[in-house]
Amino acid sequence: MTKYASYWLDGVAPFAHGQQGPVEGRFDVAVIGGGFTGLNAARSLASAGARVALLEAGTVGSGASGRNGGHLNNGIAHGYAEAKAHLGTHRAHALYRAYDRSIDMIEQIVAEEGIACDFRRSGKLKLASKPSHVAGLRANFDLIHAEVDPDTRWLDRQDLAAEIGSDGFHGAMLYEKSAMMHMGRYAQGLAAAAHRHGAAIWEAAPVTARSKLTGGWLLQTPRGALAAGRVIAATGAYGSTPPLRHFRRRIVPVGSFIIATRPLTEAEIAATLPGDRTCVTSLNIGNYFRLSPDRRLIFGGRARFSARSDQGSDAKSGAILRRSMAAIFPHLADVRIDYCWGGLVDMTRDRFPRAGEADGMIYGMGYSGHGAQMSTLIGQALADMAMGRPDSNPLAGMDWPAIPAHAGKPWFLPLVGLWFGLKDRLS
Repeated sequence: MTKYASYWLDGVAPFAHGQQGPVEGRFDVAVIGGGFTGLNAARSLASAGARVALLEAGTVGSGASGRNGGHLNNGIAHGYAEAKAHLGTHRAHALYRAYDRSIDMIEQIVAEEGIACDFRRSGKLKLASKPSHVAGLRANFDLIHAEVDPDTRWLDRQDLAAEIGSDGFHGAMLYEKSAMMHMGRYAQGLAAAAHRHGAAIWEAAPVTARSKLTGGWLLQTPRGALAAGRVIAATGAYGSTPPLRHFRRRIVPVGSFIIATRPLTEAEIAATLPGDRTCVTSLNIGNYFRLSPDRRLIFGGRARFSARSDQGSDAKSGAILRRSMAAIFPHLADVRIDYCWGGLVDMTRDRFPRAGEADGMIYGMGYSGHGAQMSTLIGQALADMAMGRPDSNPLAGMDWPAIPAHAGKPWFLPLVGLWFGLKDRLS
């Protein structure tokens, strides 16, 4: 029977060191949000000797950090040439390098903190879904390889047989530095490390109100209130309470949906992903997939343009994903699906992340579907900002205006889905 739960969160022991009493006390920094961004900010601050509190509305890792596809892909989601045109050469180059540094940082933290999360440098394939996509993908490769990332390779169609058991792709770009890990175990490991360094972590403590104090802020929750000199907002698409209204007008919550098969046999693996890499297709409404540590195929995508992620919505999307999986891997058409889940992606209008200071808070969010790899670095940057060291923020100075006619509920998502679907059909 299919479980409507995240594979990454199912079976992972809950965080054992959360504060059991009321929310109270005075801290140097309060962090709102217990995903990778907030957890690494809290870990970094606590290890530097700051008194830090973390407030999580649910449980640590229960938002986007525990509801993704398990990829740590370097590179920019946009075409690199598009990023240069939008951001300028210097910032596009710096942003590309920031994704590299964040994966390096994850690898270092995993080693230093002893986090058993199956981190592995697997490499990523960006797969051309149509013959007409090859030229654009190859041009993007040529530019990236020459300017910013020599650890990339181009694979012609005949080279793909050793990587993927499907004849539906026409070439690929290989990013050698990309990685993968078990997201639930990493979240729990970060939380345990933050606690070990001295951070106080409250779960089931959504911030419902924020008021100014002399020298800081008072944060109210249903479990009590605490005072802090600085506040870090690290909530993404899950920040829906009134104190986070500023960010709700700048973020579009979009559902991303994923299924996981039963564990595959060795023969099935050889016929599916013999290269054992992370993979993403070149369509606007495309798919991403990888093998799990226990050898399931984890297959996801923007199956429906919806801002809902509940069992009903996830089930509808899961059926769409199963058909997409069978189209790419016909031999898995009847394989049992053990998990089906969704999560909310915090999209920005231009799909670039943001980090800085606004509305009295330090913030990092808007990862637009690529937060698993970037959020750890941004968490460190937010901690540095709270300690008066702003120079490590790779997103400093990026303007972030509110989205016109958007107050937090994305009424326009069906229209966006139609537009991207049309672009895919015409490409």
